[in-house]
Amino acid sequence: MPKIIIDNSEVEFQNGMTVMQACEIAGIEIPRFCYHDKLSIAGNCRMCLVEMEKSPKPIASCAMPASEGMVIKTNTNLVKEARKGVMEFLLINHPLDCPICDQGGECDLQDQALYYGFDKSRYDENKRAVKNKNMGPLVSTIMTRCIHCTRCVRFSTEVAGVDDLGLLGRGENAEITTYLEKTIESELSGNVIDLCPVGALTSKPYAFKSRPWELKKTETYDVFDAIGSSIRVDTLGNSVLRVLPRINEEINEEWISDKTRFAIDGLSRQRLDKVYVKKNDKLEITKWDDALFHISKEIELRGQENTISISGKFTDVETLYSSKKFLSSIGSNLYDCRFDNAQFIEGSRNSYLLNSSIQNIENADSILLIGSNPRWEASVLNARIRKAYLQNNCKIGVIGKKLKLNYNYTHLSDSVSHLNQIIDNSSSFCNILKSSQNPIIILGVSAINSKDGKEIINACAQIGKSLNNDKQDFNPLNILYQDISRIGALDLGYYNSKFDYNFEDQLKKLLNKTKPVVFLLGQDELNSDLFKDCYVVYIGHHGEQGASMADIILPSPAYTEKTSTYVNMEGRVLQTTKCHNPLGQAKEEWKIFRALSNSFKNFLKFNNIQDLRKELIIEYPIFSELFTLPQINNSFKFDEPGKIASRELIYNINNFYMNDVISRSSETMAKCTKEILNNNE
Repeated sequence: MPKIIIDNSEVEFQNGMTVMQACEIAGIEIPRFCYHDKLSIAGNCRMCLVEMEKSPKPIASCAMPASEGMVIKTNTNLVKEARKGVMEFLLINHPLDCPICDQGGECDLQDQALYYGFDKSRYDENKRAVKNKNMGPLVSTIMTRCIHCTRCVRFSTEVAGVDDLGLLGRGENAEITTYLEKTIESELSGNVIDLCPVGALTSKPYAFKSRPWELKKTETYDVFDAIGSSIRVDTLGNSVLRVLPRINEEINEEWISDKTRFAIDGLSRQRLDKVYVKKNDKLEITKWDDALFHISKEIELRGQENTISISGKFTDVETLYSSKKFLSSIGSNLYDCRFDNAQFIEGSRNSYLLNSSIQNIENADSILLIGSNPRWEASVLNARIRKAYLQNNCKIGVIGKKLKLNYNYTHLSDSVSHLNQIIDNSSSFCNILKSSQNPIIILGVSAINSKDGKEIINACAQIGKSLNNDKQDFNPLNILYQDISRIGALDLGYYNSKFDYNFEDQLKKLLNKTKPVVFLLGQDELNSDLFKDCYVVYIGHHGEQGASMADIILPSPAYTEKTSTYVNMEGRVLQTTKCHNPLGQAKEEWKIFRALSNSFKNFLKFNNIQDLRKELIIEYPIFSELFTLPQINNSFKFDEPGKIASRELIYNINNFYMNDVISRSSETMAKCTKEILNNNE
């Protein structure tokens, strides 16, 4: 490896690194504003100046490629004076409004000014003022604070793939602006807040709510999609004030979606915090013991073996396991997670996983999207696809309705029957797939939520097998689920063959016949007409569709109010952390089923969460390894597919901002729907 001398120490570095990166290897922190390792190099701010031997003046370390034999000095008087000069220029027009700035306490400019700033200014002219820009309901702008680092512009263009932001003018008249004074149309727009090194771009919903040092910071995982992004939840008392991304190169890098970041105001709205029982068609507050007594009596009356449980979008593994064990203890196996009718191949885990892994998506040189809109279904994963498009010249083909994606693609067909042409090599996209070193197939829920779902998985498996090229660490078949609860439920066997192929129809037939007790575990997506004459027990945290049809409502904590286990789309077991106490009388779901089981002969044995997890791991060893990516399984144990019938693929998400019970309760997401989606119709 080549070597470089930094402050009289020899440092090895990799080819292609900059001087700044070499300094970081040596443990030397170089101040910067414009540089970010996920964005292109701009060299705007000049704060990263260092001295290089034989150079007549200091160099910008962020833009200078490191080379063998370089001699770099980072702490000389020349370097210090140069950085002080840069800082003086930056502060000439910067307002002295730190006490009212939401960036205060987390501001890079504040930190750097402490080391390189002066206690008074030599600039006697009036400071310039810049008009604030409208960037929509999420990002607040105070553009007088802007130092023109252009991080926001480069992120929008390179990562988010929208051209809404840019730099207009030059010199003192330069401004960061939205060219047409409109809302940023990106599902990742909130990340510019984290990227901004000053207080020019801040969170509009969070404005003036608290100071960062007042907040309790908890590291956990996101549940709004099946990615499981690493996040930090900041709370004040029992209120969630903001959500920020944590760096996780394997999953979300350092980005999160706008829904993950801003839908949190929905956590405090329309909440269920008391136990209710329906009497004379009216819900009345009751006690936990009375509610459990009513449920157990109804179960005995309507038949223990007929009792049904249906999971929702946020149902954690502990809830699924305890409900399954409870139903099994009373003689029922009627539980399922497939409320969207998505099919899979029983006994083949790679029929419902993102087998290529999220990180490896960016290495793809061809991608076939089938019935999937990754921009709305998994925004952070979509950024990986765009990365592959930019870096690898990745060719992308789409089967399904035409989409507004942030990269170019070839629209192959609206109908899933186009897979027949790919199988028999008559499709125009076949040559691209077969000539690729890293081809990837991404199959969305919209493609597999019909009776032919298994056939389509088999067809894609056959295509993937032809592309495998005997690579041991490669599986091109990827299923993109939208809900964080789904993979864990399938791993637990939380399904019943009675509901195969057409979930709602089969469920309706069974309910009409038996009229049983039905447990809805945060399930708010099914039609209320299905449950006429049934005794519905809703266990959840928001008063919405599920609660409106319930005979008994049992309040449970939201994802920030308990420690729970989930499995993300690539099969990685994640464990969230409790950030604050639950509201009112809310109890964890596993406790409810444990208490309910006391009314029956075969009561559940675990008395705490630790015992439950020990029992879970013994029965399902797959949950024993946390945060670990499962080994790539390139085996294809699927049936030979028949001919795929013609069926137009219609995406099942119509509104990115409001497609679950929490986001539908969010005022911020409602504003996004109004200002972004509705304005584009």
